[in-house]
Amino acid sequence: MNNPGTLKSSSSELDLDQPNIEDYLPSGSTIQQEPHGKLFLHDLLNISPTLSEAAGAIVDDTFTRCFKSNPPEPWNWNLYLFPLWCFGVVIRYLILFPIRVIGLTLGWIIFLSSFIPVHFLLKGHDKLRRSIERSLVEMMCSFFVASWTGVVKYHGPRPSRRPKQVFVANHTSMIDFIVLEQMTAFAVIMQKHPGWVGLLQSTILESLGCIWFNRAEAKDREIVAKKLRDHVQGADNNPLLIFPEGTCVNNHYTVMFKKGAFELGCTVCPVAIKYNKIFVDAFWNSRKQSFTMHLLQLMTSWAVVCDVWYLEPQNLKPGETAIEFAERVREIISLRAGLKKVPWDGYLKYSRPSPKHRERKQQNFAELVLRRLEEK
Repeated sequence: MNNPGTLKSSSSELDLDQPNIEDYLPSGSTIQQEPHGKLFLHDLLNISPTLSEAAGAIVDDTFTRCFKSNPPEPWNWNLYLFPLWCFGVVIRYLILFPIRVIGLTLGWIIFLSSFIPVHFLLKGHDKLRRSIERSLVEMMCSFFVASWTGVVKYHGPRPSRRPKQVFVANHTSMIDFIVLEQMTAFAVIMQKHPGWVGLLQSTILESLGCIWFNRAEAKDREIVAKKLRDHVQGADNNPLLIFPEGTCVNNHYTVMFKKGAFELGCTVCPVAIKYNKIFVDAFWNSRKQSFTMHLLQLMTSWAVVCDVWYLEPQNLKPGETAIEFAERVREIISLRAGLKKVPWDGYLKYSRPSPKHRERKQQNFAELVLRRLEEK
């Protein structure tokens, strides 16, 4: 069995979304203790074969729910509300959507007609060119937010350009970057995308000092780590923004933060983002929906409502490891945005947990059951 420290950690993790253990035990089953009053873990697993299956189901459930978009409850299927709903569809798709498309197209025309000349004609004036490009990117992001009728409330001081600082935020969709970028031109670290998004990454966003990586390339990790260290040292570089979860989560939970952003030896500035689902769910499930379709979903909704909190900067405490630092910052962001912490690596979204990993989680769950039974 694990030592008490490990057992305590496992228990606290499972307490995040605690099921009723008795619900998973077969009806009428009882667990008999040995004459000396001791109950061993192997006995518990042997006499209750359904326990392992229940633990596996719970592990799967607590993981997959982080990446599920919960559809809203239907409210319009009655004689009184259905006509109003139809009227709303007509307004959203035939009036608001065309206006938003026209506005976004106008934004692109203004942006490209200004960005291209500035980018190529001011090559010898880097400081002035970067300043203008930053302003243009912020303007274009504002056009994007306006195309969703975005209602975004920013709380806290606006980020500034300083050396040795990095901003970290929870991640729900690629629009997180747009929402934050319209306020401050960040340099972001992001997965390299195909299509028109990839074209923007390699051209326009490249001018901001953004850093791209390919999740499938193992060697990219070392290259990106070096670029991150070099970027945070520059006083004139745009503030660095990192989404340490490494994947989009449905804005109900936070998964484990990668420790890379917390090993740079600089100040970490937490940013909490919370979307209100009253009009639309801003979560982007990239495995089921392209980003183009995601944008169309936002542009045909009534509005995107969001709160952004710039929280108090944090530094590594004496004796604190990078992993502990990352968990402390995750706790701060989760509390502010009202999100639940779960002990999962977000990369497991792209590959199912290995049998060994599942077995370890089942073992932790069984130990929790044993502790509760012994307490009784």
